[in-house]
Formats: sequence, C-alpha cells, structure tokens
Amino acid sequence: MALSPLSVIRFRIIFILCWLIIAADQAMLLHFFGLNWQTAALDTLISNGLLLGACLLVMLVLRYYLPRGQQYINVFALCLLLTIIWLLLSKGLLKWILGDVSGYTLLLYNSLSIRFSMAFLLLGFITMVSILWYSQLEQKEQEERKKDAEKLAREAELFKLRQQLQPHFLFNSLNSINALIGSRPQEARKMVQQLSDFLRGTIKKDETQWVTLSEELQYLELYLDIEKVRFGNRLSTAISVPAEAGALRLPALLLQPIVENAIKFGLYDTIGETVIRLTAVAENKQLIITVTNPFDPETSSPKQGTGFGLKSVQRRLYLLFARNDLVQTEASDHTFITRVQIPQPE
Repeated sequence: MALSPLSVIRFRIIFILCWLIIAADQAMLLHFFGLNWQTAALDTLISNGLLLGACLLVMLVLRYYLPRGQQYINVFALCLLLTIIWLLLSKGLLKWILGDVSGYTLLLYNSLSIRFSMAFLLLGFITMVSILWYSQLEQKEQEERKKDAEKLAREAELFKLRQQLQPHFLFNSLNSINALIGSRPQEARKMVQQLSDFLRGTIKKDETQWVTLSEELQYLELYLDIEKVRFGNRLSTAISVPAEAGALRLPALLLQPIVENAIKFGLYDTIGETVIRLTAVAENKQLIITVTNPFDPETSSPKQGTGFGLKSVQRRLYLLFARNDLVQTEASDHTFITRVQIPQPE
C-alpha cells in the first residue's frame, strides 16, 4: 500500500500553510464585498472544510486506483463530480446556516460560478500532485523489485557456476585417492582429509562474500596440497604477494579455478617439473593477480580454450562489476599468463 503525500511532514506543512492562505484570502475577499468578519469566517470555514474533505477523498481514491492511459478521463470525471457535489452541499449548508444576513444570499448566488471554478482548479491541482506522487512511489517500488530480481538471478547464476566447477575437481581427486589406496595408503588418508577440509570451506563460503587476498591464499593452499599429492614432485608453486596486496579484497573462491586452469595446461600435456607462479600487486585501487604456467605449444591449446574455469571467473566478475575486461590471457615463450583485475569496493 502506497504512503499518502500527507505522510511526509514537509508536504503536510506546505499543504496546511497553503490551505490557511487560501482560507484567509477568501475571508478577506468576502469582507471586501460587504460581509462582516463573522459571516465571512463562517462561509470560509464551511466551504473550505467541505473542499478539504473532497481533496482528501481524491488522495484516498488515487492511493488505491492509479489511472493509466485513457483512464485519466475517469479522474477528470471524478474531479468534476466532486466539485458539483461540493458546490451543492456548501450552498445548501451556507444558505441554511447564514440565511440572508446582510444580503448574503445574493452574494452567494452571484459567486457560485467563481466558487465552482476555484474548487475545480484546486481539486485538479491536488489530483495532479497525488498522481505524480503515487506514480513516483510505484516506479520506485518497481525499480526495487527489478533490482531484487536481478540480484536473485545473479546469485542463482553464481551458485550454478560454483556447482559446475566442483564436480570434475572432486572426481579427479577421488580417482587419485583410489590410485593411492593400494600403493601409498598414508598419502591417500592425508588426501582424504585435505579434500574434506577443502570441500567444507567451499560449502561455508558465499560466492558474493568478500575476503582478503591473504585469507583466499590460505584456502588456496588446501587445494594446492591436494594437487601436490596427485602430481608429486612434478608440481611446485611460487607465490609472491606483498603485504599491501595481501590486505586487499576479492570475491571468495576466485583463485582456485584460475590455478586449476594453470595446472591443467602446465602439467597435463608436459613432462618434468612444472612451476605455477602467482603474483599480486596493488595498483590504481585495484588488485591485480597474475598466474603463469609453462605449456607445450605442440600438445596444448591455451590460446583457443581458456577453459571453463576461466570463463566462469570472467562471467562471475562481469556479474559483480558489469565489466568484461577484468580477465585477460596471453601466451608467449612457452608461458601462459592469466591476469585478473579486481576493483576494490568502496
């Protein structure tokens, strides 16, 4: 239910002041045309009291019925009908109460057309203000509902991206655990515990939550420990994050898909030791994270496929910042580079 304009204190004060000014002008005008102050005050009180009731009735009707398109003719008809009813009621009451005091009846009949015109204009003005007020409130509510719907859709898409990212990593880890059970049971048990901690952290974290880079790196270490069990000495990491960059913030769970993509292209199609490097800098109120990995151009294709992981990161950052330029990739000298820019929230 929309709030009435009179619910706003400023509008209420202006409305009362304007009504008092109109009433004072009418009383002085009637006195100028020969009525004594008592008769002029009674005329003003009765006629303006009835007109005030009509204006309040218009506000109440428009609170529940806001015209659109051709329905504005109905509002015009309502104002005309209320003006006629007001004129008949006020004329009857004034004639019954005041009678023919000092030629009042003649003045009353001579002023009916002017009273009708002024009442219709005033009712029309109140109607126009009320329509603008309620239209603005309705538009504001529609915008809020639209924002809520967009937020829910964005959160649903972020959740969907998260659900799509986890299964293949989980399956890979379970396959590695299965391979280790017979030959290296101690490492298999360790990997199960690490996988449990990793998934527990994934469930607890919200996709829209912001964390510091230092907190995100602690979570990333769980993922890297699992991958190091899988790949053994073939995988090593080099993380360089200065203190000022570590204090900056980023959406939770953002780095794991990027590093997973680097491991995929760095180890799956190459032999020997592979070093995944992660660096971060603070620059122009942005956190810039760079992940590099070696690749074999003859067996790998990072230029064509940045992988679902990077596409999901790019989509997620677009949903948060409405920008498509925050994830950039390039390949040169057997090195694949992923650079992510994260604007810092105010």
